Amino acid sequence: MTDRLRIALAQLNPKVGALAANLDLARKALADAEAAGADILMFSELFLTGYFPDDLLFKPQFVVDAIAAAHELVAATANSPVSLILPTIWQDKGGLHNAVTVAENGAIIATRLKRELPNTDVFYERRYFEPGPLAHPVTIKGVSIGIPICEDIWHQWVCEHLVREGAEILLCPNGSPYWKDKQSTRYKLVRARVEEDDVPMLYLNQVGGQDELVFDGASFAVEPGNRIVFQGNSFAEDFIVSDWERRDDRWTCVQGEVKALTSVDEAPWLACVLGLRDYVQKNGFKQVVLGLSGGIDSAVVAALAVDAFGSDSVHCIMLPYRYTSEASLVDAKDCAQRLGVRYDVVAIGEPVDNALHELAPIFGNRPTDLAEENIQSRMRGVYLMAVSNKLGSMLLTTGNKSEMAVGYATIYGDMNGGYNPLKDMLKMEVYRLAAWRNSHRPGDCLGPTGEVIPQPIIDKAPSAELRPDQKDQDSLPPYPVLDAILEAMVEQELSIGEIVATGFDLALVQRIERLVNIAEYKRRQSAPGPKLTRKAFGLGRRYPITNGYRDGTKG
Repeated sequence: MTDRLRIALAQLNPKVGALAANLDLARKALADAEAAGADILMFSELFLTGYFPDDLLFKPQFVVDAIAAAHELVAATANSPVSLILPTIWQDKGGLHNAVTVAENGAIIATRLKRELPNTDVFYERRYFEPGPLAHPVTIKGVSIGIPICEDIWHQWVCEHLVREGAEILLCPNGSPYWKDKQSTRYKLVRARVEEDDVPMLYLNQVGGQDELVFDGASFAVEPGNRIVFQGNSFAEDFIVSDWERRDDRWTCVQGEVKALTSVDEAPWLACVLGLRDYVQKNGFKQVVLGLSGGIDSAVVAALAVDAFGSDSVHCIMLPYRYTSEASLVDAKDCAQRLGVRYDVVAIGEPVDNALHELAPIFGNRPTDLAEENIQSRMRGVYLMAVSNKLGSMLLTTGNKSEMAVGYATIYGDMNGGYNPLKDMLKMEVYRLAAWRNSHRPGDCLGPTGEVIPQPIIDKAPSAELRPDQKDQDSLPPYPVLDAILEAMVEQELSIGEIVATGFDLALVQRIERLVNIAEYKRRQSAPGPKLTRKAFGLGRRYPITNGYRDGTKG
């Protein structure tokens, strides 16, 4: 038995499926733990496979290779004083499991299986895994350690059972993605378990972008008495070492660094930067390209891209037509110069006019409408995709959540692209973050300080500029009104009656509901983007495209 423990948490950024690369990360962390004199090293949930592998778990060879990688890391502890807590997939006669192996001196001394498998929101682990039994603690360095895995701590009885069986400390590996207020939710959860069970909990979370998900790290530990004893980096890797002592038959942290948690104002920006950076780089791209229109959305995406990659890796193109205002030309150039990016102007007038000329016999005498307007947007998409193909740059699309909600976007036009940083960000949030970025530069971002988004872009009325003097409010309610209705309808899933009861016009709410429903087919074909709310389109909210239900009717 020992009365002192040094515990290391590896808050790292694994890549799903990259077994060899993740194994290299783990080996380095093991060496760091040895150098730090750690007794225990823990990795985040399913570290070697990356979280979450989805249907890779149906591929038998992947399962074999992943378990083999786990054995390689176990073997690396043969001459190490460090006890290893390695979350991994595991297979036995009962099936495939989300598990933790505990290794010492080159051998596995214990395996624990995740009991509670999430089957809502973004993770459907019951599709792949079999649940384990209520687990017993593991004796590590003579100390009884409980290891609940992520979702397990959301169910009171799992931690209660571990403590009842003798657990003195709880070490919890997680794959917990960011969305609004998530950090506060985690704190409340862990504090509740610690208060109930009267033992400390160390909560380790991974960091990094994985398709639509962004994992924000921010690992922490709570002691009885509601005391946060360490706090790791938010939205960045960290190697967290803390010292613990047994005093009067309970463990307390005697050395741990509490780093400032990212503010609620800064977190969405950092989530978008991290999600964008990892999506682009983990998929093998070196640079990005986007259409810079002189509007707020493309300006914010350009600023996010520069913060993620630096100005030399961002290419902005203005694609004017006859309806593009002089102000947009001036503002787009100004924005590009402030960000220091390559900026080109490629006119689309001749190809659009040629298309209209060739289509005239088919269009006949029908009045001009969206068909003609969308040709402009689609021509821009053709040009941007050509640049992407020729130069090897990933095309970023720039539509916000308000537009995507109501279908105010052109499929195969301005929706073209490999990734959309604003996909889960309502229009008024885009404005708020633009103003925030103009007065703040997060420490790990690569863009310049100061006003990177020209104030005229923030001040001007939003417009697609697809016809003379067009404004978004010609077709949509003012964005503060639209966003409030969408927040109630999409995020809160309120009924039309409940939304109207808060003060909105019935006809308007019904119109917005109809637009949201009929735009589902567009959203299914849209680029992925970082999940910032519980109800991100696609991963957090997926409605049938063919859908006869309307609120207040039976179909």
